[in-house]
Amino acid sequence: MIKTIQLSNGITMPRIGLGVWKIDNSKVSQVIKWALEAGYRHIDTAEAYMNEEGVGKGIRESGIPRSEIFVTSKLMIQNFFWAEKSFKESLRKLDLDYIDLFLLHRAFLGWKLAWKVLEKQYKEGKIKSIGVSNFGIKELKEMKKMGEILPMVNQVELSPFLNRQKLVDYCREEGIVVEAYSPLTRGKRLREAILIELALKYKKSVAQIMIRWGLQKDLVVLPKSENKDHIESNFEVFDFEIDELDIKKLDGMDENFSTLPGWSKG
Repeated sequence: MIKTIQLSNGITMPRIGLGVWKIDNSKVSQVIKWALEAGYRHIDTAEAYMNEEGVGKGIRESGIPRSEIFVTSKLMIQNFFWAEKSFKESLRKLDLDYIDLFLLHRAFLGWKLAWKVLEKQYKEGKIKSIGVSNFGIKELKEMKKMGEILPMVNQVELSPFLNRQKLVDYCREEGIVVEAYSPLTRGKRLREAILIELALKYKKSVAQIMIRWGLQKDLVVLPKSENKDHIESNFEVFDFEIDELDIKKLDGMDENFSTLPGWSKG
C-alpha cells in the first residue's frame, strides 16, 4: 500500500498522521519526536488544542527537514470572524513559514466568512492546502455554491463503529479526501469480540486492525497517543492486508457510535 495520498490540488499527504488532541503543550514536543522517529511524517494539531508551540518545538528538535513533514492545524470556531489574525497566530506559535493544511474546525456561525480568508491565504501560498473538519454533506454542498475553491480535505470522526458511508461517498465524488479522527474510538470499543478475533488471526493488535481498516477504506487515519510504544505500533500497519471478507465484517459493525456526539455531521 502506498503511504501517501494526493489531494485535489496535487499536494501529497501521508496516509497516517499523529493526532495530538488533549496532549499538554509541555509534553507534546517529546511525543512529536517519538512519532517522527517511528516514521510518521504527518502531525495534526489545532488552535483549540493549545499545543501548537510544543508541536513546532518538537518538529524543529527532531532534526528532520521541515519539507518532509506535513503539518495540519485548524481555526477554532471562536475566531471565525478574526480568521486572518488567528491564522497568523497559529503560524507564529508553530514557528513555521507555512502550514501544509489548515482547516475550519467545525461548521459554525461565520464559517463562510472564514472560508474566504482561507482561500486568500491559500492563494498567497501561506497555506499549501485548505479544508474543513466536522462538515456534513449539507455544508459541503453550500461550499460548492459559494466558494471559489472546494475543500481538499474533510476531517471527521470515523471508525468501524461509525463509518459515515454516505458522507465518505459524497466526498469521494467531489474529490475531497476524508480524514478519520478518533479511529480507535478513544479506546472505548477495543474489546469487541470481532476485533479480538481478527487481531489474533492477523497477529496484530486491535488498534492496528482498526487503523488498517481505515487505510483500506481509502481514508487518512489519525490515531492519537502519547505512549511511545503505542505510537510506534500504530504506525506498523503497512506490512499486512485485511482480506475482503474481514473488511465486510468490520463494515458490518457500524452502529453510528460517536465518542463526540453532535460534532461531526452526517
